[in-house]
Formats: sequence, structure tokens, C-alpha cells
Amino acid sequence: MRLNNGDLFPSVIGPTVGGGSLTIPEDLKNEWNAVLFYRGHW
Repeated sequence: MRLNNGDLFPSVIGPTVGGGSLTIPEDLKNEWNAVLFYRGHW
């Protein structure tokens, strides 16, 4: 799915490195954020 200017980011839940999970965008508190996705081993 492609987002256009002004579109809301869809809700995504993923595991964190330290355990637990992160819900995007609900858990992001700042106006600007960066999220890195690590694929793991090949």
C-alpha cells in the first residue's frame, strides 16, 4: 500500500529487540519519528 501526502499511517504492531511490542503510530510520541526494520538473517 502506498501512502500519499496527508494520509494517516496505518496501525502496525511489531516485536521489539528487547522484548515486548511496538504499536505504530500509537506508541510514537513525537511529531517526527524514525523506525528501523531489521530483517534478521538471510
